[in-house]
Amino acid sequence: PPNILFLFSDDHAPEAISAYGPSLVETPNIDRIAEKGIVFRNCFCVNSLCTPSRAAILSGTYSAVNGVRVIGNSFDGSQETFPKFLQNAGYQTALLGNWHLYAEPTGFDYYHIVKGLGAYYNPRIKSREDTRTDGQGKHRIEGYFTDIITDMTIDWLENRDPSKPFCLLVHHKAPHTPYKHPAAYDSILEGRVLPEPKNFDDDFRGRNPVLANDSCGWSKLQYIKTGHFHNPIPGNLVLGTQEYKEWALQKVLKGYHRLVASMDENIGRLLDYMEDEGLDRNTIVRYSSDNGFFLGEHGLFNKQWMYEESIRIPMIIRIPGRNYRGKMAGELVSELDLAPTLLDYAGAEIPAGFQGSSLKPLIEGRAGDRWRKSFFYHYYGQFDVPEHWGIRTEEY
Repeated sequence: PPNILFLFSDDHAPEAISAYGPSLVETPNIDRIAEKGIVFRNCFCVNSLCTPSRAAILSGTYSAVNGVRVIGNSFDGSQETFPKFLQNAGYQTALLGNWHLYAEPTGFDYYHIVKGLGAYYNPRIKSREDTRTDGQGKHRIEGYFTDIITDMTIDWLENRDPSKPFCLLVHHKAPHTPYKHPAAYDSILEGRVLPEPKNFDDDFRGRNPVLANDSCGWSKLQYIKTGHFHNPIPGNLVLGTQEYKEWALQKVLKGYHRLVASMDENIGRLLDYMEDEGLDRNTIVRYSSDNGFFLGEHGLFNKQWMYEESIRIPMIIRIPGRNYRGKMAGELVSELDLAPTLLDYAGAEIPAGFQGSSLKPLIEGRAGDRWRKSFFYHYYGQFDVPEHWGIRTEEY
């Protein structure tokens, strides 16, 4: 059976991956996955918020079924998840990095996770096996989160049980705020005035009464707090003004893409190790994120809203022994499809309760016209964004 390397990020929009087209920074290592793999152009999350999206991927079910509708809801670890079915099929399973499901992980033989989103510098790590403790079962590790998780991943690969196939989940914090990164990345995009999106000054009139009202502090760039940047506001700027909005866009774009560059470099370190050890020859490599992200489109920051930039996520899959030459797949794909896809390739049982479909027939050109023509989205309301739901079709 093939090994599975499950690379996962937080808030990474496809627009910030050069395999998807022109980007402010190149992502040569994520692009390495795409070179022989499949790039899904229309993959969507079912609930554009970190915790609910992670629960949906793990359980293969919508938020209404798995019970995680907003941040703060705890994931019920007794329900069916794809790692449990891989364990039943003889896989060794491991999870490293950002968990963010407010519950103890189940279905994993090994895990190293952080509390909540974790800190970028000197994060506190909780391990299933670790006896070191600060009273909460966690210990602090010196260094930068992205580097630490990559080091831990390589260490686990070196010490795994080689007699079993593995499923390894590597969950990065990047490029989620705050925009803290090693000084080596300070020069990226420095000195440039980055272009504003064409709809940067969208007024939403007649289309979105909440955003048309001059509020929504969690969504609009002109109200973004400086805690995301860890820089003071220049003295001549006033929160809520056009000048502040334009300044904030530059800070977001530069900080965000510097985190992307750091993460991409570490993904390259891991891919190099896999190749040096020959593991790439029988390992499915998948890259994705929990949700999309507004990078100034509609004048917005963050996610949640059912606009394309918020709900569309990257999905890149490389299958060992097959060269798909970076094929761009345009079909409507859901994050719910990931769990049945991995189980299908592993030859494991696919639970009847999973609400997605295996991508294997689509990847192999056998889906025909039986593939879905529409996609359902439901946001349950949090962070100044009201509950809303809708349908995404091929045309609308």
